[in-house]
Amino acid sequence: MAEVSYPFNAANPNGGMDVVAQAQWQSMATMWSPDRVNFQLTGSSYGSTSLPFYAKVLDNRTVEIAAGSAWVGGFFYQLSGTRSITVPANSGDKPRKDLIAIQVDLAKSSANIVLVQGAPAATPQVPQPRRQPGGLWEMPLYEVVAGARNASVSATGRMPFSVPGPAAYPWNTTESAALQPRGSFIYDMDNNGGDSPYEAINTRDGYVITRNFAKSRTYTPALLGGGTVPESSRWGRWRWIAPNMIWFSVVIENPATSDVKLSGDNWIFGVSLPVHANGRTGQVIAGHIDNNGTGGAVSPALPNFSDVIGKIGKGGAPSAVFLYIPSPVSTKSGLDGLSIIPRKGTLTLSGVYEANQFDE
Repeated sequence: MAEVSYPFNAANPNGGMDVVAQAQWQSMATMWSPDRVNFQLTGSSYGSTSLPFYAKVLDNRTVEIAAGSAWVGGFFYQLSGTRSITVPANSGDKPRKDLIAIQVDLAKSSANIVLVQGAPAATPQVPQPRRQPGGLWEMPLYEVVAGARNASVSATGRMPFSVPGPAAYPWNTTESAALQPRGSFIYDMDNNGGDSPYEAINTRDGYVITRNFAKSRTYTPALLGGGTVPESSRWGRWRWIAPNMIWFSVVIENPATSDVKLSGDNWIFGVSLPVHANGRTGQVIAGHIDNNGTGGAVSPALPNFSDVIGKIGKGGAPSAVFLYIPSPVSTKSGLDGLSIIPRKGTLTLSGVYEANQFDE
């Protein structure tokens, strides 16, 4: 069994090497970073001419590529001026797609911009980049469409870029994240135990939590519309599951031997949400009521088990979901506003809704 390790100051009997061949370098360097253009996308918007390797079509078959640098297949590449690529003619009656790429060729010990020609077809496919360690390794720059009968070509960018590296904070994350570049992922490790660990990102639209880690957050939902249910009989859990998206669940039990009813002019019960919703559109939440066979002082009585439809209304930034049930009179009557929480009954709601982190 041979053991090899590198690079060290000097070769030694233990397998350490001081000179690294290019194939060994590539094997090592491709572990450090994937292929990327040497430019971080931290701006809110870019014009195409402001990006590295900007391309323009000079005539019907020449693509000129501007300066730029990149990390490709474990090697650094730089184009200090412009590079013109001539797209081969396509005189047939079917279009063709070609690939302009930065190609690392270990046989030549260099990296260069090349055009890899595709095959004409009714629905042409762009050639896939080759990524062969020790051979040819390609990073896409442009997909080129060569129209039939030598029509003018077009070039569309396919190059990958990098974003700022992530940053983690033990606490005070929101304020600290404001000092990081746009596009940074941020991790709140909650080392002071005041909340729960989460991931966020500085986006073009602002700072936004992308997801919670570990346990769900808890809250005590309020029952809106009248009546009283003890705080000890109301439970809620929620978590961020995606940018501006919340999952939540609620259980409200009526431990009393009397029904909880609406008060005043209220005609429907509602339940408070853990975070305000986006009111640009309406949203719907599912639920049910377990009546436990005790009826409920309505005429006719509620069934033992009833579906509940929760509606988050359109307009503003709603803080509650309002509840409807199938009419106990007739299915033809549609939905009625929920007007009672039966004695010894349980209301359960759960679902996903869009929040209002961007203050729309």
